[in-house]
Amino acid sequence: MNRDPITDIVGFMTQPGWMIAAFWLLLIASLVVANYVLVTIPWQRRFTHVAQWAVRLLVGAMWWQQSLWKLPPYYTDHPEQPFGETGLAYWMMLMGKHAAIPLQADFVNQIVLPNFYLFAPVVYALEVLTAVSLMLGGFVRLFAVIGALQILNLWLGLYSAPGEWPWTYFFLLLLMLLLALQQSGRSLGIDAILAVRRPACFTTGIGRRVFDAVT
Repeated sequence: MNRDPITDIVGFMTQPGWMIAAFWLLLIASLVVANYVLVTIPWQRRFTHVAQWAVRLLVGAMWWQQSLWKLPPYYTDHPEQPFGETGLAYWMMLMGKHAAIPLQADFVNQIVLPNFYLFAPVVYALEVLTAVSLMLGGFVRLFAVIGALQILNLWLGLYSAPGEWPWTYFFLLLLMLLLALQQSGRSLGIDAILAVRRPACFTTGIGRRVFDAVT
């Protein structure tokens, strides 16, 4: 049960475990990258860039936190419970029952769930990589689009699930698309450094289009 924002944040940041230690390292790394960009790229010293960095960091933290209840190898935070009652499998089963598009429900029920331990590592890895990308500001446009597709899957898959508010996922979808469109990683992120120091092969033609597509 959620208590209040401050208590929940402090509880999350101080709980034991290697994933929280890794989160602290990512947080420190994000601050180091942002400081480096501020020092070396003068035009980044604007409030808009700081705001973009803060929003991107918080969204990345959300992705990281949401990966904690689906940790491998069982992809749940309660491995003692029967399969499908907790963790990623539980939500996949909900999608199989409440997806807005029957084809999506059939895919989940007939392909994903019977092969859960093939699909679960992909889902987990994409969420963690999205979190890392957003927190550090590296290849943000690519992973923001990947994140948007994941949320689109949730929006449609849980559209009629009891207790779910579809607008929650839709707003998250819009937020991820905005991060991609605004190339948020180029605000106090690794992408800002890459944009300034990109190799010559990424300055013209196809190379430039590929670079702009992923950063």
